[in-house]
Amino acid sequence: MIDKARRVLDEVRSLEEEMSLPEVVSDNARFRELGRRRARLSRAAQAARDFLRWSEDHAEWEEATRSDDAEFASEARREVARLDAAREPLEQAVRLALIPKDPADEGSCVVEVRSGTGGDEAALFAGDLVRMYLRYAETVGWKATLVDASEGASGGFKEAVLQIDGVGSFGRLRFENGVHRVQRVPDTESQGRVHTSAATVVVLPETDDEIEIRIDPTELRVDTYRAQGAGGQHVNKTESAVRLTHLPTGIVAACQSERSQIQNRETAMRMLKAKLLDRERSQRRETVDAARRDAVGTGDRSDKIRTYNFPQNRLTDHRIGLTLYRLESVMQGDIGEILDALRLADSLQRLEAQSRT
Repeated sequence: MIDKARRVLDEVRSLEEEMSLPEVVSDNARFRELGRRRARLSRAAQAARDFLRWSEDHAEWEEATRSDDAEFASEARREVARLDAAREPLEQAVRLALIPKDPADEGSCVVEVRSGTGGDEAALFAGDLVRMYLRYAETVGWKATLVDASEGASGGFKEAVLQIDGVGSFGRLRFENGVHRVQRVPDTESQGRVHTSAATVVVLPETDDEIEIRIDPTELRVDTYRAQGAGGQHVNKTESAVRLTHLPTGIVAACQSERSQIQNRETAMRMLKAKLLDRERSQRRETVDAARRDAVGTGDRSDKIRTYNFPQNRLTDHRIGLTLYRLESVMQGDIGEILDALRLADSLQRLEAQSRT
């Protein structure tokens, strides 16, 4: 493990030295690529420093156990025992940090929320999920925009699309893929019976350095229409909304959040590229070991990943067995603990798979 830690720090130093070269500084593309590689190694580098510092301390106290001063030697043995107990977490941190990262994790994302089984109640729950993600984005400093939506008859959304711009937003939210189930008493329920309904969440990476998405203009159908909802007379009386259809795949992306048709088209194009990218990534994932598909983070949208039980104030994530009894705060956007637990579970699963190879 010491050799691995030293190699990480050597690589970081090498990257920093290369980035300081005049010919690299003047080459924007090369400088950005090296910067991204250094950023990906930052967590591993910190874990490596912590482990090497532990190693140095352990060596010093181990030497002190051989002191002629009996009292000092006894203190040294206690310190060695304390350091021995701290070794495993430090080594684990290095191993986890060295797991290869998906480059898309550092990018922005698109979040699609659709109502599922449950009629009007499902649409209301989809609206609750949209607000949850918007509030979480606000707390972490991301820019979140509702770019397209179809409202339910009694409120909420039949479908809503969020554009979330923020470094690492895809890596944080990717585990939200799947069916979210809610159990609660609807406002329209006169007998006080608990109903079960569901909404589906899809999280798409907006960019991926390893996969380039090109769209032939001749394979694109562009439709314009009047935007719906709040926005004033301009929004409702001009055909500013844009819908793009990729003819070879039938994939559709739409945007009506901006006043300008040009802006809506640009945003819709970003949505379309994200969907095509997700399609490409899904096809590539078909070559992955079938066992991996059952792991956290595969994004299988047919799975019921989470249950929101309002009568018991309980949230349960079925993939990792996490249960929290603070549903109200979760619905207000306090989902950081859940996302952290899912990322850790995914990293541990990948670490285990890596150790078997």
